[in-house]
Amino acid sequence: MRLIQALVPSAVRDDVLFALDTEGIDYVTLRENTDGEDNVIVQFPLPTQAVEEVLETLEDAGVDDKFIVVSSIETARTPGLESLEERFVSGSESDDSIFYEEIRTRALNMTPNRLTYYAMTLLSAIVATAGLLLDSPAIVVGSMVIAPQVSAALTGTVGMVLNDRGMIVDGISSLVGGLVAAMAGAFAFAWLLRSGGIVPSTIEITAIHQVSTRISPDLLSLIIGICAGAAGAFGLATALPVSLVGVMIAAALIPAAAAVGIGLAWNAPLVAAGAFVLLTINAASIVLSGLAVFWYLGYRPGDWVPGDLGQNLTRDRLGAIVPAVLVLSLVCLLAGGVLFHHVSFENDVNEEVRTALDDPEYDRLELVDLRTEFVGGDLASSYEVTAVVRRPDGVAYPDLVPTLEDALEDRTGRQIEVTVEYVDRDTGTDRGDARLDSASRHAVDRGMLGMRGMPGMRGMPGTPGTQGV
Repeated sequence: MRLIQALVPSAVRDDVLFALDTEGIDYVTLRENTDGEDNVIVQFPLPTQAVEEVLETLEDAGVDDKFIVVSSIETARTPGLESLEERFVSGSESDDSIFYEEIRTRALNMTPNRLTYYAMTLLSAIVATAGLLLDSPAIVVGSMVIAPQVSAALTGTVGMVLNDRGMIVDGISSLVGGLVAAMAGAFAFAWLLRSGGIVPSTIEITAIHQVSTRISPDLLSLIIGICAGAAGAFGLATALPVSLVGVMIAAALIPAAAAVGIGLAWNAPLVAAGAFVLLTINAASIVLSGLAVFWYLGYRPGDWVPGDLGQNLTRDRLGAIVPAVLVLSLVCLLAGGVLFHHVSFENDVNEEVRTALDDPEYDRLELVDLRTEFVGGDLASSYEVTAVVRRPDGVAYPDLVPTLEDALEDRTGRQIEVTVEYVDRDTGTDRGDARLDSASRHAVDRGMLGMRGMPGMRGMPGTPGTQGV
């Protein structure tokens, strides 16, 4: 619910009041003669969804925007308010969108001061780093709740759609600065953990599930970024709450930034590069998808002239929004090229592994899961493929790893490390009844370096040389 207060010059007083009566709006008037003229202030409550249309009606009646106040109220009671709610909230003219000046104010009000913004960013990055290293989804989610990146992302996006140069610069610079601070904070915290021996320096960070899922950008990662930006735009541009949307935007940014810091602290540049690609894709897609949603909802710069392309594409307007859009589009294209490369690589791996397992020698094996680890895009020279297969209890397949490695390297032209994780089943039981016991019935074969061991000990010194147990 909104309360409108508008200063109405005496010359157009009758026209304005007639327009309000025509719309069925109940109002009160207050005399105002500060400047010596016999003006009035008109006050009336409105459903949030009706604000934009009614203000356009006032403008057509002769009211300028020199003194118009739109404030939030909890409730109101007037004779005609119920009919307005039926018309604009649940009727044929229902629309959740809010007045474009209000969307600007909401975006600016979301932005905390710099000290609060960067302090909360560092805290969220530290929590995310701890959650990734502990492999704890709950802690990672907690880091998303306190991350303030939604304000910067939406401020920059609103600035673009409203052609507000100051908002564009403040929003984009805060978003980039916050992510740099998150990566630096995650690196410093992870380095302290490793140097202090709190987390063993010999641990293979890519074996941690919460880390490995943040260093392999794929199509689903791009979809997450797009949906996060679109949800943020819908939340800000409508009467819906936007608080929960911030968690979604942080989910696409903070864990990836923490993974960059972990990769640098563990001297794993390809891990850091893979996470950075994911972070870049998500950040750019959030802003661009938010811009597309705002434009779809009808938000335009205040001096926008519908249907007049030449007047709209002025140098001032192009100078504010085009560079930002071009940079973001270039980032998406470059990151999209890396993403396309990875998707093609994954498709080749999936096809080749299934083809190899179709050989009669492996007809008793069942493919359970297939994972491809991707780090660093075209900068990477090696890849890791993990195949989880179910086998008869105790049956060894010593040639499977080299067979898969040779087939994949011939297909892709890349050096590939293959890990085969076996899930044993009793030979006398049906496949659907096979049980997994990670302590006694789950074995791992690794290729490339001849490393074989139990899950959770990948890359650790002293790994037993047995194929299984």
